[in-house]
Amino acid sequence: MGPDIPIKLTNTGTVETKVRSEFENAGINQTIHRIYLDVSCTASILTPYSVVDETIKNEVLLIENVIVGLIPSTYYNLEGMDVSNAIDVIE
Repeated sequence: MGPDIPIKLTNTGTVETKVRSEFENAGINQTIHRIYLDVSCTASILTPYSVVDETIKNEVLLIENVIVGLIPSTYYNLEGMDVSNAIDVIE
């Protein structure tokens, strides 16, 4: 709505990238491994009235892989138990 206002966007610095790796539990014997590329750059937004500097960040998923391990012969879910309760369950 309203009149057209010309806006230009220019890169004022270099693009910075960083590779990040993440592991997440996906079950008793499975782990999800994800590799991300974090991209960050500073841009200037030029309008007829002012210049606004803004940092633009984005996260790109490069790879996702499920790592499957051996199936355990025994599994205990001791989440939420303290040491005294856990001993009673195992014995």
